[in-house]
Amino acid sequence: MKELIVAIAGLVAAGCGTQDSRLQGYVEGEFIYVSAPVSGKLLALQIARGTQVKEGATLFELEATPQTAARDAAIARVAQAQASLRDARKGQRPTEIDSLQAQYQQAIAAQNLASADYTRQLQLFASRVGSSQQEVDRAKTTRDQATEQVAALSAQLKTARLGARPDQLSAAQANADALQAQLTQAEWEFTQTRQAAPSDSLVADTLYRPGEWVTAGKPIVVLLPPGNVKVRVFVPQAQLTSLAIGGAARFFADGSSAAFNGTIAFIAPQIEFTPPVVYTQDARGKFVSLVEIAIDPAAATRLHPGQPVDVEFTAGS
Repeated sequence: MKELIVAIAGLVAAGCGTQDSRLQGYVEGEFIYVSAPVSGKLLALQIARGTQVKEGATLFELEATPQTAARDAAIARVAQAQASLRDARKGQRPTEIDSLQAQYQQAIAAQNLASADYTRQLQLFASRVGSSQQEVDRAKTTRDQATEQVAALSAQLKTARLGARPDQLSAAQANADALQAQLTQAEWEFTQTRQAAPSDSLVADTLYRPGEWVTAGKPIVVLLPPGNVKVRVFVPQAQLTSLAIGGAARFFADGSSAAFNGTIAFIAPQIEFTPPVVYTQDARGKFVSLVEIAIDPAAATRLHPGQPVDVEFTAGS
């Protein structure tokens, strides 16, 4: 993790106020590396390095052409699946049902006619006037066939009004649900092409320029929220018993005569040897701070990376 060395600070134990009692420490920043979970070309950076951003402010935007196409295709598939599901629930078309209804009415008429003819043939056969057993049997067969036709058309008409079978409806519903899940995923990927600041922060660095291709998960912007800045100090083990989480502390920074107040948030569970790099009073003169100088764009075209230059600052700058 990067460390932001902002100033050299001393942590003073409670009740101690002399310079000799101060311990040498340093300010550290815990950075937030903002990336996108999708790959794409960086279209725009809405922030600049060294500026402050508010929570929710847009940091950068990636090209979203593939995500837009995937989202639109998913929307179309969901619409198609939902339409198929509605159609399966409705049953056959109204015109098809009307056709079956007409056939059903014709079958009833034919059944009535066949029943009447069978009754007449029975009467003639009983009077022994103009009918035979063969004609009676033929009339009975015709009547029975007409009755079966009525029953078959009645069943077809009921089925046509019911719609698809339960298992078919279940399959259609499952397909619609699966496509809806794909749409949710596609919409999420589309929204991830634009990232916002998670909190009020300082823009510590920008790692890509517009037009560059960024792989999914690669940090693009480095943020430093104020809450992620802290002071680290190495305390002699003899003083540890007097410290506790939540205890008060204060520290001083170069250039400021006033003390900064703080609260102990962490005490390491293990004792360690003093690190080889120690921040001492004598070493302060060796610390430097990065300064960037903006130049006129026209003059910049005559300069080259790596070219040495001499810089001096005017009085009052």
